[in-house]
Amino acid sequence: MQSANRIRNGFIAVMALCAVLLFAPGISAQNMGSAAGEVKNLEGKPFADATVVLKNKESGQTYTAKTDKNGHFVQIGIRPGIYIVTFSGQDPASKQQVTYETNAAITSGEEAKLDFNFKDILSKQTAEQAEARKKQQEDAQKFEGMKAHFEAGSAALDEAKQVKDAMMKLPADQRSAQQEQLKTLYGTAMSELEASQKAAPEKDANLHLVYYKLGVAYDAAGKNDEAVAAYQKAIELKPLQAAYYNNLGNVLARQGKIPEAGQAYGKSAELDPAGAASAWMNYGIVLYNANRLKDAVDPFRKATTLDPKNADAWYLLGASLLASMETKKEGDKLIYVIAPGNVEAYQKYLELAPTGHFAGDAKASLQALESLGAGVETKVKTKKKGS
Repeated sequence: MQSANRIRNGFIAVMALCAVLLFAPGISAQNMGSAAGEVKNLEGKPFADATVVLKNKESGQTYTAKTDKNGHFVQIGIRPGIYIVTFSGQDPASKQQVTYETNAAITSGEEAKLDFNFKDILSKQTAEQAEARKKQQEDAQKFEGMKAHFEAGSAALDEAKQVKDAMMKLPADQRSAQQEQLKTLYGTAMSELEASQKAAPEKDANLHLVYYKLGVAYDAAGKNDEAVAAYQKAIELKPLQAAYYNNLGNVLARQGKIPEAGQAYGKSAELDPAGAASAWMNYGIVLYNANRLKDAVDPFRKATTLDPKNADAWYLLGASLLASMETKKEGDKLIYVIAPGNVEAYQKYLELAPTGHFAGDAKASLQALESLGAGVETKVKTKKKGS
């Protein structure tokens, strides 16, 4: 009797264990997916004995199936997930090994349909290759057009520079012919470079140069808004070119957009530390020429700090400080307040360039400062030879 009870209890335990295993999560067949499909060869006929491999992208688990004589395959018990599916085999007609790879999602309780026709794929690839060759030829033609217009526009700008250099040596009342010539050359440069931009292949690696040169042409012709847009486009395409920011800063400063210009010059200086002094000098000169002398002080200070041997920077700093001098009233008198560093800037210029083209103006300015502020030291310090 006890023996019978033990057998019965053991049977119940086994059945309970089977029930646990049968309904355990992640193992049930109903939670699995499957895949089936038909594979055709390069002639569009059933591809027998082709290999189909499904590899789980996350876990790397693989399932392998073979096609039958009708090109059919079935794979069951696949864990749900995204799979890389690879079809491969030797094509019976051409005897060449063919392979194709795609992605497929296996869903719980569903069968993924994975039909594949090598003939259709080859035809599609051939068409895509033909289209790619056609686009390549079109891009090559566009590139030649872009290049030709770019070179013509650049040549016009080079010639304009020569004409302008020669014109600046003439008296102001004898420049009309050169001014007309410049107008024509700038017009040619703009039209050629605009044509270069329009002819350029989409996403051409040289397009940033076209926009930069176009900005130079607009800049020279006084078309400030167009120049800003062109320089900004060049920066968008090639954001690490210091010269692009420097030129953008020049135009923004002329437009009176001082904070924006300062940001552009600052970026130019950041990208090209060796040329940072030049960037700030350019900024100061643009402001100086625009009669924004108070705004020019800070750029010239930065230029002299970075390149203390640049005599012109010292003179322009002194001139900017002098022109932006402030006053105050003491009783009934108006007193001039000499800015810190004003005298020293002129002295530094004369120390570096005692016979320079600004020497006379620097000496006169020092004398003026002496008359405005009692006790101002105007003696020029000169370096001894060999020091």
